[in-house]
Amino acid sequence: MNQTKRKDAKASKPLSRIQEANRKAILDAALDVFATSGFRGATIDAIAARTGMSKPNLLYYFKSKQQIYQQVLEQTLEDWLAPFEAIDPEGDPVEELRRYITAKLEMSSKRPEASKLFANEILHGAPVVGSFLETTLKDLVTEKTKVIRHWVGEGKLAPIDPYHLIFMIWATTQHYADFDIQIRAVAGSQAGRPGFSEQAAQAVLTIILNGIKPR
Repeated sequence: MNQTKRKDAKASKPLSRIQEANRKAILDAALDVFATSGFRGATIDAIAARTGMSKPNLLYYFKSKQQIYQQVLEQTLEDWLAPFEAIDPEGDPVEELRRYITAKLEMSSKRPEASKLFANEILHGAPVVGSFLETTLKDLVTEKTKVIRHWVGEGKLAPIDPYHLIFMIWATTQHYADFDIQIRAVAGSQAGRPGFSEQAAQAVLTIILNGIKPR
């Protein structure tokens, strides 16, 4: 019994600053590997090599590839949902949605690997995050659709379906990460020029926000 308690205490012992930094380095490297190779194609060896760690050292922090993959997905969803949760029911609807769309576009631009990883998970039937989508995400979306409906009812937004507005924001903002190759093929050298991301963000904001402003 005492031995079990000692093991539990050891398992729950807070990580040092160096250990926290190593965990973050592993997850950052894993995001790149999983986004490039998918879950099946990714290996512990590839992730370890990307971090500069030995495989045994990496396995000190995470027991398996599955555990690393799940942690990366959970961190991605946590980052994505933070600005969505921050939508203030008491704020100006257009400005609240402008901030949310801007945040999503910035995430898509700065961390396209996260969007690609999530898209790949969804395309494979969401084996890891399926229950999260059906519970936590569903509940949050339900909460925010009520906020949008309230704004519509007060005449602060045009009559729109909240679910389809949210789906449109997700699809549009993540498109720039998920379909980067297609965008570069179509837009050519323009896609690589400084200011292209800002131009895209302004276009998306103008189109969506002008569509939801009260008539």
